[in-house]
Amino acid sequence: MKKLLTTITVTVISYTAAFSQTTQADSTKTLTLKEVTITAYKTVNGVGHLPEEKDGIIYAGKKTEVIIIDSLDANKAINNTRQILGRIPGLNIVETESSGFTANGIATRGLNPTQSVEMNTRQNGYNISADIYGYNEAYFLPPMEAVSRIEMVRGAASLQFGSQFGGLVNYVIKDAPANKPFEFTSSQTIGSFGMFNSFNSVGGTYKKISYYGFLQYRYMQGYRPNSQQWQLSGFGKVQYKPSKKLDIGVEYSLLRNRVKMPGGLTDSLFYANPKTSTRTRNWVNSPWNIVAAYLNFRPSENTTIGLKSTYLFSDRNVVWRNEDGGASATDDIDPTTNAFVSREVGKQNINNSTTELRIAHNYKLGNQKSTIAGGLRYSYAWFKRLGGGEGTTNSDFDLSITGDWEYNLDFTTTNIAPFVENIFRVGDKLTITPGFRFEYLNTTAKGYKTKEGIKLSADKSRNRYIPLAGIGLEFKPTNNTSIYGNFTQAYRPIDYSQLTPFGVTSKIDPNMKDANGFNSDLGYRGTIKNYLNFDIGGFYMAYNNRIGVVLKTDPTTGDQYSLRTNIANSVHTGIESYVELNFLKLMNTTSKYGLSIFNSFAYIDAKYTSGEFKGKRVEAAAQTINRVGLIFSSKRFSTTFQVNSVGDAYGDASNVKTSEDPVAGYIPAYTVLDLSTTYKYKNYAIKFGVNNLTDKSYFTRRTDEYPGPGIIPSIGRMLYAGISATF
Repeated sequence: MKKLLTTITVTVISYTAAFSQTTQADSTKTLTLKEVTITAYKTVNGVGHLPEEKDGIIYAGKKTEVIIIDSLDANKAINNTRQILGRIPGLNIVETESSGFTANGIATRGLNPTQSVEMNTRQNGYNISADIYGYNEAYFLPPMEAVSRIEMVRGAASLQFGSQFGGLVNYVIKDAPANKPFEFTSSQTIGSFGMFNSFNSVGGTYKKISYYGFLQYRYMQGYRPNSQQWQLSGFGKVQYKPSKKLDIGVEYSLLRNRVKMPGGLTDSLFYANPKTSTRTRNWVNSPWNIVAAYLNFRPSENTTIGLKSTYLFSDRNVVWRNEDGGASATDDIDPTTNAFVSREVGKQNINNSTTELRIAHNYKLGNQKSTIAGGLRYSYAWFKRLGGGEGTTNSDFDLSITGDWEYNLDFTTTNIAPFVENIFRVGDKLTITPGFRFEYLNTTAKGYKTKEGIKLSADKSRNRYIPLAGIGLEFKPTNNTSIYGNFTQAYRPIDYSQLTPFGVTSKIDPNMKDANGFNSDLGYRGTIKNYLNFDIGGFYMAYNNRIGVVLKTDPTTGDQYSLRTNIANSVHTGIESYVELNFLKLMNTTSKYGLSIFNSFAYIDAKYTSGEFKGKRVEAAAQTINRVGLIFSSKRFSTTFQVNSVGDAYGDASNVKTSEDPVAGYIPAYTVLDLSTTYKYKNYAIKFGVNNLTDKSYFTRRTDEYPGPGIIPSIGRMLYAGISATF
């Protein structure tokens, strides 16, 4: 646990001296006292939990976690996910940010972590992925230096936020300082592999108006050759609060970047030298824009109304040497033309307009207070995908093409979803929370795709009507502990990326179906005095018609290829445990120092229960994920040493250990050590650390497409140091 300095300033304007033996005139005299400042230390647990109800959203009976970013020693300059989110039990992280993706993906309970496709990814409560049903890949995340806390809700989030199996992750941006009109913060960080990060923010409050904004610029030469990248992130918000009952605001987020992709590796190339690069001409950029407006109104003490409306308009563009021949194919100059072969160009234009209305009301039922919370979500997304264009023979970032596109597709998704949950309180210790959500989805696909020289036209429309129900229970045996359990249905429709492969090594089953199933939890959490924080539970998830990748052989040519299809049903069961112990508090000392240890552990048994691969492990699902951290802190100094151990996994459902197909094969277990330190003095802070202390060579993903194909190596040993100041 980390101790943060907390200063409480109490200003007493006047004190009425009224004594029984004074006259009436004397009793009205006032005594002015000097300003009193109380300084103390506040113990911050690594992981907290959301209350039963917050901001009109019900969390009672759900498995939730809250991470306070400022309480962590971590490499926030490069969003080191395993340090920042590593305390979430069972969190599987695919570390591909340095090889073409703009953010590391996450998943829980054996789900697919690539670009967080199984998660409902939000910022300040609104979606920041392209389309949570049509294209739910997270290409934008706010820089962690701007984030105050991260909220996570497991599968039971499907009723309040959407039907994703993986649940919710919400990145909450820092608020404007409430007690001064202007504050400036600057943080500069340098590190290995040519990394430079500059983060600068301003904020303040003047009367009824508050504002906050930041700009972040980051450049990295890269761990491997041909992996240089830069990005510019920005954010600004203005809030107007005319009264205690009402506040309104607007926000704008942007991302500009350019990333060079070094390509994927075969097993032999990786084990010979994980820094090898097979591509010198692969590029991607993802300009992202999100505008949000919100209104929060509290007409009475028992009623809250919240309205958020967002418009996302973004792009994702790639120019690269296609994966013909897999990771072993070289990108060499053709001796007959004395030039490289032409690259392939793909463009995506992404638009999404979403409005969510939430209303919560407390009411009396018998002698107990009950809470009902519901709302309505409306979203319309339109997505244009151009691909297979013949690009230039050059090596720079050039999206121009000759001829026509191989495919030109337009997709739309219309979503209308009313939802409601109610907390019924039985006595002072038990809550029962049933809920219901109804999803209406209309999807359309228009355009053409060229196959073997023939243009195949598409003009399809499909309606879906999906009821989702759930119930949660929570019993509090003591004021500081609770037993919680829930059962919630989930659903995942086929998305755009599953319908359009990037290259020839991957094929798509035209008869794929949507996936459906449910999540359930049972756990015990709480605190014991001020020295132990824990959350231990089990889960059971059924995932039917699971879409995945299988290895097939062409009967005509004998060549192997990967097929994306409904593999079968899978069941995911396991244990998730978080325990944090403060040694000095346990010994009842009043020391000014802190010494604590945490253990975030999960055992995940994710297997197919039907079909061709019955009994096989689900791809990318590690059976064990264990992270242990030791934390020392004092008034000015803190350091965290973290051990990250992740079990083995497989690249596809066949569970083959070796294959010529780039996605199929073994993903070995690995252990990575991280050390981070912070020293604070007044309004300054110095930070330094080492990620991957032992320079472990490992990888977390095999891919049959972007940004590969093949193995995507993770970053080796990285040192970093920085300084920050607030004025």
